[in-house]
Amino acid sequence: MGRAFECRRRAKEARWDKMSKVFPKLAKSITLAAKNGGPDPDMNPSLRLAIANAKAENLPKDKIDAAIKRATGGDAADIVEANYEGKGPHGSLFYIECATDNSNRSVGNLKTIFNKNGGQMVNSGQLDFMFTRKAVVEFEVTEALNLEEVELELIDFGLEELEVEDGLARAIGDYSDFANLNEGVEKLGITPKKSSLERIPTQPVELSEEQMEEVESLLEKIEDDDDVQNVFTNIG
Repeated sequence: MGRAFECRRRAKEARWDKMSKVFPKLAKSITLAAKNGGPDPDMNPSLRLAIANAKAENLPKDKIDAAIKRATGGDAADIVEANYEGKGPHGSLFYIECATDNSNRSVGNLKTIFNKNGGQMVNSGQLDFMFTRKAVVEFEVTEALNLEEVELELIDFGLEELEVEDGLARAIGDYSDFANLNEGVEKLGITPKKSSLERIPTQPVELSEEQMEEVESLLEKIEDDDDVQNVFTNIG
């Protein structure tokens, strides 16, 4: 009985640890979307998707409402999008998207992380050509779905590729078709699990298990930073 209690305690701590890191990032993405496109989800597709992604991660409704309300407050004017790039060990590359109210803090934190983990920051735009920006809509594969029909239908909405793995489908299209691809999925009666603009590497690299552990350690430290929203790498 003592061991079972300890397992439950650790599982609960793990959930709280995840929420303490993920929830602030989700709230910040909602605030930024509302700031840029207005507080009405029906009139702001970016906000609608930010809310959907937050709900998928179980962000409470009161926190969603507070994040939207914050967009009309004075402190929201300070939150901006900022992208940074860096090189890690073993040829790994990192493209980092942030939402920050203090770019000097963001840059300083990231420089410290890279320098302490065998990497370095590089000038903005230096690695941009190593990634292709794509619209990605993820949804669960169910027995009721005919994936061949889904694929054919979504081609009219900009689908370029449909990846399926472990019960999850990823509809991929050009970043300019982001809204169209989401509209197509919704018209098919499918509820997206996640919608995002991703940067997919043009030349992914393969690493050994030992090298991968080193790169993943750097990746985790970057993702843990409060200002970081998304991190994309060239790891295959």
